[in-house]
Amino acid sequence: MTSRSENDLRAMGAPIAGLPMYDPPELQGAVDAWWSGLARAFRAEGIAGVPDRLDRGLTLDALWGAPDLMFTQTCGYPLLGAWAGRLEYLATPRYAAPGCEGSSYCSWIVVGANSPARNFEDLRGARCSINGRISHSGYNALRALAAPSAQNGRFFGSVSVSGSHAESLAQIGREEADVAAIDCVTHALLSRCRPDAIAATRIIGRTVSAPSLPYATRNNAGSDLIARLRAGLFSAIADPALASVRAELLITGLEVLPLVSYRCMVEMELEAREQRYVEMD
Repeated sequence: MTSRSENDLRAMGAPIAGLPMYDPPELQGAVDAWWSGLARAFRAEGIAGVPDRLDRGLTLDALWGAPDLMFTQTCGYPLLGAWAGRLEYLATPRYAAPGCEGSSYCSWIVVGANSPARNFEDLRGARCSINGRISHSGYNALRALAAPSAQNGRFFGSVSVSGSHAESLAQIGREEADVAAIDCVTHALLSRCRPDAIAATRIIGRTVSAPSLPYATRNNAGSDLIARLRAGLFSAIADPALASVRAELLITGLEVLPLVSYRCMVEMELEAREQRYVEMD
């Protein structure tokens, strides 16, 4: 008998998968190997139509909004905010990166290596670079940190959107920006695979911890497919053949959290708004 999840897949286009969050060019081989292991585990759980390759040709909006999305990793902030009801939570990975504890992570407050700033208050009026306004690590967590000290709705002198954590670091290195909040997992991965990206910067602080970036699927996946995807995830996490790939990507485990765990990110936004720090600009 064909399961409902298989019928759903056949009614749509070919299923797609994307892991865009920790996928710098230097690590795409490892990310592809991780996906191959995940795909193998998903097929072993009886999931039909598992794609052989990751889709790297879509924007985040197109990927996360795709009706045929099978598997992805997303930011927790839009999961309960801008993307509420459009993605279905699966599980939260754990990482062996400085700043991570259990299934939580933080952002490092990063400045130039020669910056005179010694603490966050020293950054008042500074040029800030953010990766994007739907990012928790690069925007929402930083806004929450700055909100109590904001005056007349401002803390930084200017805020520019770089498009990625790596580009924010590059802007600091080129002295085009003074500060950025960098996802601690991204920072650790770049420290290993692209040390020059970190060399011209230093850390002067951190944001509060929050749940790490979750794995997700499309919102209408159904309980059967969700259960199979979760089972496949836990199988891949325990697969000895994938140990070296997991280590290269700093993945150490997996946990299914109550979705309400991510509510803290929305609460940070609401608290900043109550302090009249609605948008960083």
